[in-house]
Amino acid sequence: MVKTSDRQRVIVVDFGAQYGQLIARRVRDLNVYSEIVPYDVDIATLRADLPAAIILSGGPASVYAKDAPRLNPELLELGVPVLGFCYGMQAMAQVLGGRVAHTDVAEYGPAELTCAPKPSALLAQTPSTQTVWMSHRDSVDELPDGFIHTASTPTTPIASMEDAARGLYATQFHPEVHHTVYGDQMLRNFLFKVARLEPNWKMSSVIDEISAAVRAQVGSDRVILGLSGGVDSSVVAALLAHAIGKQLTCVFVDTGLMRKGEPEQVEAVFSRQFDVDFVQIRAEEQYLAALSRIKEPERKRQIIGSTFWKIFFREAQRLEQDGKPVRWLAQGTIYPDVIESGAYRSGAVAAADGSKATGSRQAATIKSHHNLIPFPKGVHFDLIEPLRNLFKDEVRALGSALGLPDHIVYRQPFPGPGLAIRIIGDVTAEKLAILKDADAIVREEIDAYNERLFEETGVRDSERSVWQYFAVLPDIRSVGVMGDERTYAHPIILRAVESRDAMTADWARLPHELLARISSRVVAEVSGVNRVAYDITSKPPATVEWE
Repeated sequence: MVKTSDRQRVIVVDFGAQYGQLIARRVRDLNVYSEIVPYDVDIATLRADLPAAIILSGGPASVYAKDAPRLNPELLELGVPVLGFCYGMQAMAQVLGGRVAHTDVAEYGPAELTCAPKPSALLAQTPSTQTVWMSHRDSVDELPDGFIHTASTPTTPIASMEDAARGLYATQFHPEVHHTVYGDQMLRNFLFKVARLEPNWKMSSVIDEISAAVRAQVGSDRVILGLSGGVDSSVVAALLAHAIGKQLTCVFVDTGLMRKGEPEQVEAVFSRQFDVDFVQIRAEEQYLAALSRIKEPERKRQIIGSTFWKIFFREAQRLEQDGKPVRWLAQGTIYPDVIESGAYRSGAVAAADGSKATGSRQAATIKSHHNLIPFPKGVHFDLIEPLRNLFKDEVRALGSALGLPDHIVYRQPFPGPGLAIRIIGDVTAEKLAILKDADAIVREEIDAYNERLFEETGVRDSERSVWQYFAVLPDIRSVGVMGDERTYAHPIILRAVESRDAMTADWARLPHELLARISSRVVAEVSGVNRVAYDITSKPPATVEWE
């Protein structure tokens, strides 16, 4: 990314909100660039690279609690518009001399908002009565000097407030969630009417910005990328191909653990469509040998990861010997990875161009960083992560703009260890063949079902669409009858779920005729299978995967 001072920028000050990323996403959906910073962000850094506007997130704490995150009052004195949500409103009121109190009746979920008769820049072009989403047990009960209250609910007299002269606005409810019916309009009002921003955050400009930053960073050096065929690594490959062409070497390790037909698709795209140095290493036998008799899922993951890096670094050393030394290692790290890994919690981290970005120290570390590199002794690359400021949907849009085919851009979520963890128990060549064939039938039939829904509704991801679907091969066999003979063969478990956020998921209510067709085809066409079962467990208590 180019330095943030070169474009308009909205910062989201994170107080540990569950909706922190969602706020930044909603701003970007309106074509304005946004970043998340911690509540204790360095003010001098902000003054040096002044944002165009600031949004204060919600948070789980009470502002009067001893260990609650505190709003630095200097954030409100930078001379840019500020909008606070929920905890952000309470923190704003408290630091400016208002009062926040514990409410007798908590407000969680939908509430009826009534706008005050006086005009409000934030609530303009929204109805006088509307539905909003509340989530609080505290609220402002005494306004700071200079503020007026602009809306209320039956249990919250001051549901929104503003001081237009100072450009300070706040709501007790959450405009960023879709349950607040006119939340999008409120964000538009703040960004385009109050802050007077331009909607100029678009994929065409993103490609140019990142490409320029990459070229400035790597110069004439060579870059190596471990291409998995997944969305993120494929978009990095396409982007770097656009930016530096043959300076990029893509190393595609065919583990034998991908879905049926996927290695051929990756090879076709990156050996023919993009002008890069594409190296394919066929390693199925090596992986099968390494996984022999290994049943425990976490051990499988460790073996698959360590085997990949051994092969990858061996190829990097070969390039070195061939007179093609590599300085940079490219990775498909994206913005949620950086936030969720805890990489922001210790302060500023370097972006692709050497600029700084920060995130919340308040947010919990959800997962360890998926891109930690086990460099062998004597081997080191500098990292380049050109997608680290983008959300997943932005990465997909970038991939489409770069010309990647839909089967890569809109690829289903797929575990890094591949089919090895959808085979319960040890992994063998026979089991892999069975699962690949069964999974291909499942995907073919549900792909067609989703396409029919699209034709009926005109919506690519309607509420009836299936989000993720695949086959699982359990470590058991069962008795069956096929023709006049008894069989003793494998069952296949069908897993299909619906989800909006991947945090929770419900099993998909697939039509019975679709389930029957999948079952009939799998049993008839896949040798070694005599039964199909359907997993009807939600997440939680189950997980989407079976490992």
